[in-house]
Amino acid sequence: MTGLFHPLSALSCLFMLLACGCSSDSSKESSGVVESDVVIGDLVEPFTPPSLAELIEKNQWGDREVVDFFERLRESHDAEWGEPELSAEEALALRNGSAEDNRKILQTLGRLAPADGSGVDKDAVIVRKANSDLKSSNPILQSLLTEQEYHRLTGLALVGYDKDFLFYADANIVTSWQTSEDNLVDVLKIRNDLTWSDGERVTAYDFEFAFFAIMTEDVVVPSLRQPAEQIKWVKAYDDQTLVFFHKRPLATNTANINAIPAIPKHVYEEAILEDPTLSKSARHSELEDNPITAGPYELVKRERGQEFVVRRREGWFMHEGKQVRSVPHFAEVRFKVIEDYNTALLALKNGQLDESEFTAEQWATQTDDADFYKKNTKITGKEWTRYYICWNMRLPLFEDKRVRKAMSYSLDYDEMLQTIHYGVHLPSRGTFHPDSWMFPENGPEPYVQDLDEAERLLDEAGWVDSDGDGVRDKEINGRRVPFRFTMLTTLTEASRATAILLKESLDQIGVEVIPKPTEFTVLVQKCRDKDFEAFLGAWITGADPDSGTNLFATGEMRNYPGYSNEEVDRLFDEGRVETDIEKRAAIYGQIHNLLWEDQPYTWLIYRNSLYGFSKRLRGYSFAPDGPYGYYPGFQGIHVLEAQP
Repeated sequence: MTGLFHPLSALSCLFMLLACGCSSDSSKESSGVVESDVVIGDLVEPFTPPSLAELIEKNQWGDREVVDFFERLRESHDAEWGEPELSAEEALALRNGSAEDNRKILQTLGRLAPADGSGVDKDAVIVRKANSDLKSSNPILQSLLTEQEYHRLTGLALVGYDKDFLFYADANIVTSWQTSEDNLVDVLKIRNDLTWSDGERVTAYDFEFAFFAIMTEDVVVPSLRQPAEQIKWVKAYDDQTLVFFHKRPLATNTANINAIPAIPKHVYEEAILEDPTLSKSARHSELEDNPITAGPYELVKRERGQEFVVRRREGWFMHEGKQVRSVPHFAEVRFKVIEDYNTALLALKNGQLDESEFTAEQWATQTDDADFYKKNTKITGKEWTRYYICWNMRLPLFEDKRVRKAMSYSLDYDEMLQTIHYGVHLPSRGTFHPDSWMFPENGPEPYVQDLDEAERLLDEAGWVDSDGDGVRDKEINGRRVPFRFTMLTTLTEASRATAILLKESLDQIGVEVIPKPTEFTVLVQKCRDKDFEAFLGAWITGADPDSGTNLFATGEMRNYPGYSNEEVDRLFDEGRVETDIEKRAAIYGQIHNLLWEDQPYTWLIYRNSLYGFSKRLRGYSFAPDGPYGYYPGFQGIHVLEAQP
């Protein structure tokens, strides 16, 4: 996510006292000085925080929830599922061929381990599929799903959310959380038994430093700046007291806190001055492969493009000889980088993987035989992930709304849903899922193929076959331009098949598309560089609909189509301020309908979670952002000890 850049004068190295607001007696400060033109926090407007005593005295405070996530999830499971109808043996023997089968399997095998961890094999190792390589191990550089999953195991998040997107502070990290009555200040107390993997204590200064690092012009952060921009200031008053000052009393203030990770100030306060890219210097290269972590796990192996491995940290659950947190369920978590789904399925069947996501074809036709069920079972859950085709509206081809609508009318959706996706996913109705609270009451119905309407819209927009060569064209800036474009897709079979289906559909109305399967990381970079004509992509839902600002508000970093609508911009601003949930829902419903009318994307499907798990695993749960989406997600999975 991005923000407004306004470089200030170079006040090298004064960031520790001025930008960060750190007190001069902080044990975290370094006495060394690094010559640099980098100004940490130069995107933050000047502000002088009050003293802590003054802050507390002048505000009315309300207590916020600090909870054990797993206890909340156990309660949720008990309320939703009741007592299991099948034994574990019966559930593992059941083939998942219906929604009822799915419910029974999840009801039995999705149960969390007892709170005391009894019966869990703490020496177990799990091997997971990673859809892409770990591009960066630095938490403020995270962007891809693989990186988010890695940081959930190795990093810290002050607040998290449950499957209903209700926020709470994590009792493993925070002892108390209070919000001012005017919703402009949050005060969190950090536990004093957290340590970095190098033995240094984790303090409030590490979170403070991360905020100012994110808000530095020279530091390129692809996903965290947009929420950080909405924060006025972050102040560590001492090792445990961390205060967030917000610019406005926004409904998104809590989600913005969630976006600020911890990074070890004692490691980066000089290293970031040497190399604000956090990647080019020898020092940062060393930190990339041997990062200092504060979460339950630490990186112990990294073979780029092949595998990365995290190992349980004793310093997470033990402090000064006492156990202070529950022991993570796995001694090691191994991520195998396997982009090809067929290769992953074979590895799962052979016992080389313990879990893997499936394509629709695999779920429907390749995982229902004895060969698969010998070692595995499978589960599906509803997701709010949406797949789409993005049109580059900066180009003459797609600047006209009528053309984008014509593209949407051209696709054979029945063929896509039934043949490519085997009927296991839902047709999309826009950026928000119909089950979400922000989907409009008068929400649109899915597009259906209408080639006559597509041709009418193209004719109306001036795209006609003037020379009889079978391809529509139009005079632009004095020359005749054919309607021909390249569409980037990932290497998955479904993506390639969708591109071919679009090509076959557009061929019928005189538009030529060239599908171009592209390696995932290359495709991501081309999107960031705006170096594309069209591409097929997907977004996982955020915890708050305001995350859509980064996708559709004018000028935002992930606004890949180059979309701009003043009314949409205004509504995003309005929704961010409104705290009444029903009024917010109405605002985002308007945004949904306006986006649907403008079609910067052709929305294709809402994808459901389709996963296979080794029979030895227990405790998997699903939520709108996937089985591992909500913090701490994956950490509920475990292996039972062998029975005598």
